[in-house]
Amino acid sequence: MSQITTHILDTTRGLPAQNVPITLFAQDGDSWKEVNGGVTNVDGRLPGLLADDEKLPAGVYRMHFATAVYFNANNEAGFYPYVDIVFEIDASGTHYHIPLLLTAYGYSTYRGS
Repeated sequence: MSQITTHILDTTRGLPAQNVPITLFAQDGDSWKEVNGGVTNVDGRLPGLLADDEKLPAGVYRMHFATAVYFNANNEAGFYPYVDIVFEIDASGTHYHIPLLLTAYGYSTYRGS
């Protein structure tokens, strides 16, 4: 059972991306089931995505970042209205940090710690 955290950094501004809606989904056969979600804080983080004692089983997950909300709030034309990051966790109980490095015309991610 694993824990998942995330944050978003606007690499153009060099600042955390706040007020971005994020939703975590778990793959359930051919469909996706919503696990939880929320909005990033002033540090670009989403505390409480999962309860401290909530651990996820091994499987395939998708984190949906509603980036158009952020670009619109900053009066910026963004090329990506949303970013979906699909990843797989194992049964090791490891912590998974899924960051998003964002610009209006590009993004990247990695497995953080």
